[in-house]
Amino acid sequence: MSDTVIKLENLGKKYLIRHQQSERYTALRDVLTNKFRSFGKRLITLQPHSFNLRPSREEFWALRELSFEVKQGDRLGIIGRNGAGKTTLLKLLSRITEPTTGRISIKGRVASLLEVGTGFHPELTGRENIYLNGAILGMTKNEIRRKFDEIVEFAEIEKFLDTPVKRYSSGMYVRLAFAVAAHLEPEILLVDEVLAVGDAAFQKKCLGKMEDVSKEGRTILFVSHNMPAITRLCSKAIYLRQGRIVKNGDSYQVVSDYLLSGIDTKAERVWPDPLMRPGDDIVRLCAVRVRNNKGCVSETIDIRHPVGIETQFEVLRPGHILVPNYHFFNDEGVYLFVAIDQDPEWWRKTRPAGHFVSIARIPGNFFAEGILTVGVAISTFDPLAVHFYERDAVSFHIIDTIDGDSARGDYGGVLPGVIRPVLNWTTLFNPGDVFLQ
Repeated sequence: MSDTVIKLENLGKKYLIRHQQSERYTALRDVLTNKFRSFGKRLITLQPHSFNLRPSREEFWALRELSFEVKQGDRLGIIGRNGAGKTTLLKLLSRITEPTTGRISIKGRVASLLEVGTGFHPELTGRENIYLNGAILGMTKNEIRRKFDEIVEFAEIEKFLDTPVKRYSSGMYVRLAFAVAAHLEPEILLVDEVLAVGDAAFQKKCLGKMEDVSKEGRTILFVSHNMPAITRLCSKAIYLRQGRIVKNGDSYQVVSDYLLSGIDTKAERVWPDPLMRPGDDIVRLCAVRVRNNKGCVSETIDIRHPVGIETQFEVLRPGHILVPNYHFFNDEGVYLFVAIDQDPEWWRKTRPAGHFVSIARIPGNFFAEGILTVGVAISTFDPLAVHFYERDAVSFHIIDTIDGDSARGDYGGVLPGVIRPVLNWTTLFNPGDVFLQ
């Protein structure tokens, strides 16, 4: 279609890795033993051919069979673990390297920020490199001059503008490189994890600038390990694993799949076989589910919306006071809290034999963003007995938004903490000198 600015068809990139293989190895003790055995003969010297190395090659496919399209104005996040092929993909799109197989079609000027120092001449000053990069992008001197002051102000390098960039710190390098790439009006902006070099305030400024760039109709491809940044900035995402696309779609869902890929549990877990269900001869666990505010099973929960944890269990022997309880952990393994069922319908009451569904609802704007894992148990408190405890029963991903109506407001940086409530604020104002009580 006419608004497609990047199109990849069966793209692949192969590298040849060289190895050194030893044909034969003779230990020093073997050499000495042989020498003593030839005692009386003339002294011989150790020969270097004892270590005969033979080079070999191995094919490594960094990318394989990649096919997708990017529309004008898209904000596409590219995620995956180290070695997944993310940076290789951006290098192919930047024409730094050529593909082994497939085709790339790009419409528009491309500006890349892939690694510290890319596109800068170390002997030239910051000022000279701004003009050099603009010329590489095909801009005239007048076009660069119009943006020059804005670039310098954004990069915060006024004092070092006429210093050779080889004397810049990595942070200064990145600030200038990003400012040049973002302000010289490329139709397509490619940004790698290099932004992690900057401090939190600069990262926030960069995210804001990239959002402004996309609103102007320009296209962004953003590689990052910062999942909150991906979900706040990008509307779409691609998850790469071992050089192939695992998932391509809505950034919230793609990021959730990526984060949950290292966790065995999902948003739903069912034990259909009665003999394999956790529990004892009193009660057994049938199923656990995470439900969103619409009542659907979901691994992705908007931070502003409530989430329900639902447990189905079967009481085999009546007459026991059974108390369901949930144990919440964040993605760092921090034990957040325990929630104990206090439904007045069954609180301190014995339960008859049969099937039960117990649901705990956690309000929106309670958890911080990230992965939450829930352990599920049913206990009797007097005397204390734990009938079953599934430590990692279900998991779900809390997603914060860029809409400004969650607890983070308009702040785009890292927000620490394990909970993130929206509090009621009251502000009094007195234009005079009298202190308000």
